[in-house]
Amino acid sequence: MQKRKLGKSGLEVSAIGLGCMGMSQSYGPPKDTGEMTTVLRGAVERGVTFFDTAEVYGPFINEELLGEALAPLRDQVVIATKFGFDIGGDGSRTGGLNSSPDHIRAVADASLKRLRTDVIDLFYQHRVDPAVPIEDVAGAVGELIAAGKVRHFGLSEAAAKTIRRAHAVTPVTALQSEYSIWWRPIEAEILPTLEELGIGLVPYSPLGRGFLTGKMDASTTFEAGDFRAALPRFAPAALKANQAMVDLLAAIAAEKLEENLGAVSLELTPADLAKIEAAASKIQIEGGRYPARLEALVEK
Repeated sequence: MQKRKLGKSGLEVSAIGLGCMGMSQSYGPPKDTGEMTTVLRGAVERGVTFFDTAEVYGPFINEELLGEALAPLRDQVVIATKFGFDIGGDGSRTGGLNSSPDHIRAVADASLKRLRTDVIDLFYQHRVDPAVPIEDVAGAVGELIAAGKVRHFGLSEAAAKTIRRAHAVTPVTALQSEYSIWWRPIEAEILPTLEELGIGLVPYSPLGRGFLTGKMDASTTFEAGDFRAALPRFAPAALKANQAMVDLLAAIAAEKLEENLGAVSLELTPADLAKIEAAASKIQIEGGRYPARLEALVEK
């Protein structure tokens, strides 16, 4: 497995990480704990060192799953988790955000216990909280780093100006944002900002929340609890309109690739990239044409 360093931070992770949200929510009912433990430990055996969770996943049960499964392998892995939603200690949720410094500190302590560790490798703000200045958020995480409870600070789905303001207080190691052939708005402003500041990008849903795997078509339906059923991009008409992209990627993959973990050693030719770019320019998202390159995210 190839490794990557996230920006200039020095934090080294496997080139392919494992996002664990779907083990506990959003893609149907929570999965069997024993089976997921086997998956997690099997990933480590195959060279994956980067695992992503959050207190909100479950809530809490995803962190607990990782904590138990990875405890015997803790010195071999990097664990990222997140704060930022208003969740009570009993799991009650208001549906809102909460990145107050006191709440950040409380979440950190609770996550450390659930993850069965004495330090969080990468602590993301899950979503920007408009009620709390980002400087206060960055300062609170900086204090946790100084206390030895957190190693690195991250943001998720933040706009360029927010990233700059946070980074000026506590160095941001990584930004997590959705990014794939199917979803590319961060290319306009976010990616240049990260490159300028030396911040790593952790793209989530690189396979388009499953669409780019080639396992879906216009007839695909989703089970109860699968959030994709409510997303316009997974409506039958959108799936049908975008099938050409999936067919192209499947054809290229059939020539070059045997499994997901092999993707890190795959090299695409200029001709391959030109074909993909041409197909991407025709993607239909949210009921209309979605250009390959979009304007920057709205500042929050």
